Amino acid sequence: MFDKIKDENTDYLFKCILSLENEEECYRFFGDLCSIAELKEMSKRMLAAKRLNENCVYSSIVNETGLSSATISRVNRALKYGNDGYSLVLERMENDDE
Repeated sequence: MFDKIKDENTDYLFKCILSLENEEECYRFFGDLCSIAELKEMSKRMLAAKRLNENCVYSSIVNETGLSSATISRVNRALKYGNDGYSLVLERMENDDE
């Protein structure tokens, strides 16, 4: 997967993201970088990943997020067979909550 997206431009984008220091900076940067619809979609996918990780059923996630079952299925596939990116951040968020 990394071979499909890895290039100098993507490296630069990720370095920019890693330079952000707090939530306010994230809002400012992503507010400039993405449309409102893109941000909302990403946040819904992250919530779907969280709920799937908590063993919630698709219908509940559909009702909570408004995502299609196809999108939730893609998130679920990424959780199970992807690059462990969702799992990495979900674990870190869980540890932060403790």
